[in-house]
Amino acid sequence: MTFKSRTAIRLSDGRELIYFNEEEGSHRAEYPDTRQLPPPPPTSQLRYDPLVDEWIAVAAHRQTRTFLPPSDACPLCPAKPTFAGEIPAPDYDVVVFENQFPSFSDRVAPGEVDEINPMVPVRPGVGRCEVVCFTSDHNSYFGALTPARVRTVVDVLADRTAEISAMPGVAQVFPFENRGVEIGVTLHHPHGQIYAYPTVPPRTKLMLAAAARYLSRTGNDLYTDVLAAEREQGTRIVGANEHWTAFVPAAARWPFEVQIAPHRKVADIPALSDQERDAFGPLYLDVLKRFDGLFGKPMPYISAWHQAVVGEGRDLGYLHLQLFSIRRAADKLKFLAGSESAMGYFVNDIVPERAAQLLRDAA
Repeated sequence: MTFKSRTAIRLSDGRELIYFNEEEGSHRAEYPDTRQLPPPPPTSQLRYDPLVDEWIAVAAHRQTRTFLPPSDACPLCPAKPTFAGEIPAPDYDVVVFENQFPSFSDRVAPGEVDEINPMVPVRPGVGRCEVVCFTSDHNSYFGALTPARVRTVVDVLADRTAEISAMPGVAQVFPFENRGVEIGVTLHHPHGQIYAYPTVPPRTKLMLAAAARYLSRTGNDLYTDVLAAEREQGTRIVGANEHWTAFVPAAARWPFEVQIAPHRKVADIPALSDQERDAFGPLYLDVLKRFDGLFGKPMPYISAWHQAVVGEGRDLGYLHLQLFSIRRAADKLKFLAGSESAMGYFVNDIVPERAAQLLRDAA
């Protein structure tokens, strides 16, 4: 691990906050949360949709979450005499804390109903939601981090994935970052999130089913063979090093989409070796700079770590990062309209091979 110490405190409402310190001798955990916060909300409600065999989370308390506050009232900045946010210390390296407005948590409200009607079972949305602050610099962004800080973030995600995966009721741990108001960001400070889902998400279910069918038919691992085919063909490769390859999927759904995968099959971030963790940052930072270079301005994106599930089907998982943007031109966004939103049938505006070439050309 690149961080030198890991110190945890409790915020005034009982939520956990963890400082990951890159230097020895940090006293950050000595600063108390001086706010007087109400108790955290009860967890969300899961409702089963029998028509598509999916669970939907209903989290009404999130309607009141913080929305684009001014920079001097940012809850993710270090504490200062004029404002106290989520982080009590006056500075930090990387911080993780329980989300104040979680989609999933272990705080189950009494008297939870068990069905809406006989067709729609209901259960508590037991899980966990955490916020990951990459830097104390409010005006920075992930692409401006040093490779050393990216390595720290990877180690932090490994720490959290291992710990959260061991919590009761967790089906999959999903770290991600949203960037840009076009994506729906509500806080400008550089940060990501970690969702611990109580059920296997729909996309993961599809990926597991496809991998299981391929294994049964060929005896091979699906993602391993997809990555090998992309590396051999080379047409859609954006960048690579000894341990990782970044490529545009041949059937990309989004105008600009890149997957970054390790050459060795591993289930999740904790399984990455030191060499693989070191090699990830330089390649990822290069891809992020290419995204920003496409149109000469900050690119809105979602960066999503696909990890193996915790339970059945874990052996089918192949860790990879999916990075994609809804921007299809300098002044145009890709909206999920009728076909995508209603039917889940994507229509891409940019040929994937063209997207790969544009990203290779973007300096």
